[in-house]
Amino acid sequence: MSMRLYNTTSGIYLEKQGLFYKTDTIQWDELVNTNNLYTYLQSLIFSANPINQEAFNQLTILPPIQQQEIWAAGVTYLRSREARMEESKISGGADFYAKVYDAQRPELFFKSTATRCVGTNATVNIRKDASWNVPEPELTLFANTQGKIVGYTIGNDMSSRDIEGENPLYLPQAKCYEKSAAIGPCLYVPEKPINPNATIHMQIFRAEAELFSGQISINQMKRTHQELIDYLFRSMDFPNGVYLMTGTCLVPPNEFTLAAEDRICISIAEIGVLTNTVALK
Repeated sequence: MSMRLYNTTSGIYLEKQGLFYKTDTIQWDELVNTNNLYTYLQSLIFSANPINQEAFNQLTILPPIQQQEIWAAGVTYLRSREARMEESKISGGADFYAKVYDAQRPELFFKSTATRCVGTNATVNIRKDASWNVPEPELTLFANTQGKIVGYTIGNDMSSRDIEGENPLYLPQAKCYEKSAAIGPCLYVPEKPINPNATIHMQIFRAEAELFSGQISINQMKRTHQELIDYLFRSMDFPNGVYLMTGTCLVPPNEFTLAAEDRICISIAEIGVLTNTVALK
């Protein structure tokens, strides 16, 4: 049986089987790093009065983060390798992506601070100095201070493909800017690791017309979740835990680019739906 943690303007809520329990006794950073988080969350249910879905829907959901950093892994799916090679072939950087896909060491990069990311129903940005902007839907791991994966959320790794394609060294500018990361709607805390056959589904709408729809099972990922976390923790400490986006292979056609007011919906059945509207920054 799984549970979901929601960070809201009215406090932290724990959801189980359609009922929502407010947790007043502990702050987010301390809560998500509690030993045996799943068991601890179960104990909270017995001391709280639940509200129903209708009452919960009146609350404003925030991203499930307080002081955690957000990192990302690249080229973890074959299609991602191919897409990166396509966008970088003119610059001569295509070989780098082929090599990292086959290498022992994964590509890991810093994505966002908590203050620069947004949650569901919020706005994500595209850069004014880019002409090829896309969302990247990603299963996102949460690892506690000890490097143990205890939860999952949905991530939107907004990317400026023309900037990265011009030169691989421009990756930080293509990936890291104000509101370039969205996570949510919750932190999914299961008793066991997420179903390896879980499916990520993304839709992009413009004026209510669907421009793109695609889905992929996370079992298409080359690397294991724990492998990525172990590399991330090799020479760094995360005193509040860390989020890691695990890469994508849902890539819109090369002729597609996001525009202001587009709506992006990313869903994973076990977690929920992350919805964002696009703005030009």
